[in-house]
Amino acid sequence: MMFYHLSKIFRAQHLHDVIECLTAALEAKDMYTSGHSSRVADMTFDLARVIGVKGSKLEDIHIAAHLHDIGKMGIPENILNKTGKLLPHEWAQIQRHPEIGYNILYKSKQLHKIAKMVFHHHERWDGKGYPNGLEKDKIPLGSRLIGLADGIDAMTSARPYRQAMSWDDCMEEIILNKGIQFDPVAVEAAEKLWKKWER
Repeated sequence: MMFYHLSKIFRAQHLHDVIECLTAALEAKDMYTSGHSSRVADMTFDLARVIGVKGSKLEDIHIAAHLHDIGKMGIPENILNKTGKLLPHEWAQIQRHPEIGYNILYKSKQLHKIAKMVFHHHERWDGKGYPNGLEKDKIPLGSRLIGLADGIDAMTSARPYRQAMSWDDCMEEIILNKGIQFDPVAVEAAEKLWKKWER
């Protein structure tokens, strides 16, 4: 029994190390996402806990959040790191990253649930997202939480083509999009966590 427990701990640590390597590889390719995956993972974990997710489901959501942008490894660097406005065909390539991430992760039987969350993290509550235009509860819970955390980090991070939004302005934007882009329950959880994140 002790050996089984130690083996489980080792496998979990091994998986964590692999995740760290994958996110480091992505950040080496995409100069604008340094720290993004970790911040999104931390916020997603907080959101999931506030709405009552526990155990292996919480762990899966946390891992998916760390790996949500892994598909960007399949996007050409000249598009990924472009400082100007993307052309329609370039934007179409960027929109393929959830599918590419899914295909990478789905190769492991252990990561099928995680792959599905990654695939749908750009869906919207109103059904106007991608890649499948899913709406409301048809979007996996983990994907909905990652989508909100991803949006918050994108808005509050500086880019070459725009300044970072203030946390107050970001909160206004999130509330405006409650029940439109974002899951209303997730937004309510974010409101409870806002001061912690802003610090």
